[in-house]
This record gives sequence, C-alpha cells and structure tokens, in this order.
Amino acid sequence: MLVLFTDTDTDITPEVAAKYGYNLISMPYSIDSKTTYPYVDFDVFDGKAFYDGLRGGNLPNTSAIPIEKYVEYFEPHFAAGNDIFYVHFSRAMTATFDNMDKAVAQLKAKYPERKFYEVDTKAITTLSYAIVVEIGKLFKEGKTAEEVLEWASKEVDKYTMYFFADDLKFFKHSGRVSGIAGTMGNLLGIRPIIYMSAEGKMVSIGKEKGRAKAIARLLAYMEELGDDVKNHSIYIGHTDAENLVEELAQSLKEKFGDDIKYEVVIVNPTAGSHCGPNGIGLCFHARHR
Repeated sequence: MLVLFTDTDTDITPEVAAKYGYNLISMPYSIDSKTTYPYVDFDVFDGKAFYDGLRGGNLPNTSAIPIEKYVEYFEPHFAAGNDIFYVHFSRAMTATFDNMDKAVAQLKAKYPERKFYEVDTKAITTLSYAIVVEIGKLFKEGKTAEEVLEWASKEVDKYTMYFFADDLKFFKHSGRVSGIAGTMGNLLGIRPIIYMSAEGKMVSIGKEKGRAKAIARLLAYMEELGDDVKNHSIYIGHTDAENLVEELAQSLKEKFGDDIKYEVVIVNPTAGSHCGPNGIGLCFHARHR
C-alpha cells in the first residue's frame, strides 16, 4: 500500500487532505516563545485572528521539525508494510528536509524493503497547494507512484505564482526573499512583486506603486505566461485580504471572461509568518516559471 503525505506549509487543510487521501505533517511557528503546530494545536485555522495578531505587532518565527518528529510520522507506516509518497514545500527554503532525510535514512536501514518517494513542489503556500491537489487527483485516478513522478518531473515547473505583500517587515524578519530591501515600500506605497523561481526560492522581480498597479502586474504575468488557463485550475492565495481577493477576481473575469474558474485559498499561518497580512497572489498553469 502507498501512503500519501503532504505538509501544512502547502496550505492544505485537513478537509482537503482527507479528500485526496493525504496525511498531514504540521509545520510549526512560534510567537513569544510559544510554539504552535497547525491542525494539531487547533482544528480550524482562524485566519482573521492570526493575521490581526500580526497587524497588532506579533512577529512569529518558524523552525525545522526535528528528526524524531519525522520518525513519528513515518515509522508506523513503514512498520505496517506501506511505502510513502510525500509531496512537500520547497527544499530550498528550509533546513527541515535535512532532518527528514536523516529520519528516512534511519528508517530505511530498519525497513530496507520499504520505499520513500517525494515530490518537491519547489514552492510554498498556494503554489504548492495547486501541485498537491493535482497529484492527489492523479492518485485518485489510479496512477502509480512512478507515473506521478514522471508527471511531476514535467509539470512542477509549469505551475507558477506571482504575489505581493503589504508590510515588508515580515519578509525582512524572515530573510526568505532575495532581491528585496526590507525597509523599502511602506511609506511610498511600493509593492514588490515576488514569485517562486524554478529553484524553489522566493524572488523579488519588480515593484509597483499602489495595490491597483500591483494587481494589474499579476494579471499581466498570467496573460503573458499562462498556458491554457481556462482548462487548468487557478488559485488566488491571500493573507486575510478579502477586499483584494474581490478586486483580483473581478479583474480576472474582465480580462479572461466571466467563465474563468478559480479557487480562493488562505495562506497557512507558518508561511504567513514570513509574508505578513494583506498580501495576495495569483497561481496558474504556465509555459514556465
């Protein structure tokens, strides 16, 4: 039997995980030295309350999962004779997968007949969500692990996401975005445009003054790079920015037609700790990242 895993940094909720048969690995964040594990320490993510806390001055930190935690997740399935297929957020963004590799090496030494497959989405939050959902659909269709790996080798780099954030102090605090000045923007209304590179890193590739121009920039990228967008899933990811969601959705319909289909996803708290509130992004199938 093949057991599927993903993690909470992909924006997957327990409900969506259950729909596609995924087990969830909880990625923690800490506020004032209190560590929280999403969907372990709470059942439902209250995005409004979390991002209001960030607006009020909370400045979270994130940390890697220890080797022992990965062993706790994986060993029961290896012991039961099952193989594991893990679709996860970007290796390039964290050291947590070094611990995972050590845990898997320990377990494979103990259970040498077991197999461990993985797909690096080279992304985080809503872009990872899109890939996790597509892979979930493939498994529900009866695809094998090898067939899904073949799909991922071609398709992971054809999903892309462009986004911007409202308050750059969170990016400055986390240091997770290259090409960005953390002190830039707030007073001038500058919104850096950020995307996930083919290397799996968040990179600032430009800037716009004001939210309207920033949203127009996201749509311009979709118009330029989008690949058969009406026949692929489109996702709007946000960090408690419902007003911007409505604005972006309306602009999507005006540019691509009223029949354009999209899903709105709220960014998980661990990744949201790096982005801050009032951010929004557009994820779509593209010719390339």
